[in-house]
Amino acid sequence: MNQLNEMAGGYDATAAQLALAWVLAKGEFIVPIPGASKIAHLEQNCAAADLALRHTDVATLDELFSEKNILGERYNDSEFVLVDR
Repeated sequence: MNQLNEMAGGYDATAAQLALAWVLAKGEFIVPIPGASKIAHLEQNCAAADLALRHTDVATLDELFSEKNILGERYNDSEFVLVDR
């Protein structure tokens, strides 16, 4: 998470904006659908479309978010009762 926050700071962006910009950089065939419960968060999400990520940063994020670095379940045991499996 520190690496993500540091990289986002280099773009004067939040980690969430950086993640959205990364998804947008993957191609026009991928459309992120972020959630927002506040107008300020919606505006931040929209601002991610204006971030132009460097190719080296996209590659770093590809590695950071690669399947080998994702561990564990999405939900803990008490949260699993709230979703259909």
